[in-house]
Amino acid sequence: MKTIFKKGAVLTAILAVAVSVSDAQTSLTGEIRPRFEYRHGFGSPADSLQKSAQFMQQRTRLNFGYKSEKIKAGIVVQDIRVWGSQAQLNSYDVNTYGIHEAWGEYNFTKKISMKLGRQEISYDDQRIMGAVDWAQQGRSHDALLLKFTDSTFAAHFGVAYNQDNVSSIATASALGTYKEMQYLWLNKQIKKLNISLLALNVGKQSTVNVNSTRYITTAGTRIEYKANPLFLGLNFYYQMGDEMGAYSSKKAPRKVSALNAAFDAGYTIKEKFTIGLGYEYLSGQSQTDTTIAYNDVNHAFNPVFGTNHKFNGYMDYYYVGNHINTVGLQDIIFRLKYKAEKWNLALDFHQFMTAADVYDAKESAKTSSIVAKDNNLGSEIDLTFGYKLKEGVLITAGYSHYLTSETLAYIKGVKDYKGDGRTDQMSNWAYVMISFKPNFINGK
Repeated sequence: MKTIFKKGAVLTAILAVAVSVSDAQTSLTGEIRPRFEYRHGFGSPADSLQKSAQFMQQRTRLNFGYKSEKIKAGIVVQDIRVWGSQAQLNSYDVNTYGIHEAWGEYNFTKKISMKLGRQEISYDDQRIMGAVDWAQQGRSHDALLLKFTDSTFAAHFGVAYNQDNVSSIATASALGTYKEMQYLWLNKQIKKLNISLLALNVGKQSTVNVNSTRYITTAGTRIEYKANPLFLGLNFYYQMGDEMGAYSSKKAPRKVSALNAAFDAGYTIKEKFTIGLGYEYLSGQSQTDTTIAYNDVNHAFNPVFGTNHKFNGYMDYYYVGNHINTVGLQDIIFRLKYKAEKWNLALDFHQFMTAADVYDAKESAKTSSIVAKDNNLGSEIDLTFGYKLKEGVLITAGYSHYLTSETLAYIKGVKDYKGDGRTDQMSNWAYVMISFKPNFINGK
């Protein structure tokens, strides 16, 4: 009960400050975003006798902002819950409430500033660093940023260091996060060309020793060309460092050497109908190369902090955690989109293949040699519809269908009694989401 009172006190304090401050640069906005989902084979092929799941999940946010000549500040309080996770006569707290953002920014000059606190960090197409807004909880970091920005060039340097409590001796990093992070992001606009460079270094604490940290560095570029009605995009990132928790044959941390490459193109007809085509390659670890030298290195690319629901299909078969130590991915994408004044309709088609070999145990036993499975991982169809009501209320709905393959089901561990990947079950997903974004107080 004390926790509930404290929560109410925090919200009341924010409201009181927002109302009392007459400065025209204060704002108080909100977001209420309930989403209904139907899942059957979401994230992995459906197995026999597997029942579908239906649930409502809701995000509620209160966004307080302040801006003056020298200072900017933002506080985002959010509550994430599944409908029914609390009783109607609630006498306990399920800890769904928290601070999503709480940061301050100081402008040393018109071009140079410092931003620190809990904040979303998102760059370019969000392949490597994104806010993961589709996930109701989103992603934010406790970090310090130094920023330089002018009309055509931007440079951001960020650092973060995490541990689980206040202590006079070395302690563990917070559960489920990294120990430390450093990155540099550079962006240059040259007429219709936009070029970004990113170098990201993430250190994760050893599971054995709190004083030992392993680092993985991801570096690369995002290049975009926009000249209506044509759009072209290109990604290339290389990853290196020491893998967390794994050792090579030499009893040293196993090295990482992986890459990600992608291009996407779009052509818009009469500012309404867009045709798109793309391809992405995420390197993987071959299951048929048994040499010590090859297996002493992890070749599977990990998108780190990417907004992965945006990529590789909306059914999240290849979400960020699924890339670690796997056979990688190739994704051929074809897109159609129609955008009217109040509504839009989009259709995406993905053809998936592995980037490295999948070992076929049965065929290898028959032939007494190493045999790889077919690299076809099946295909996915994503249909999305959006409609804008008055005052910024947005309705979004979607249906996705995955046409699975034997290789995919085998990798995901969905097998029949013979040990083969099963493809006899329908795998689909649907959702309806309504987003309300009220403006309680808006600065002039």
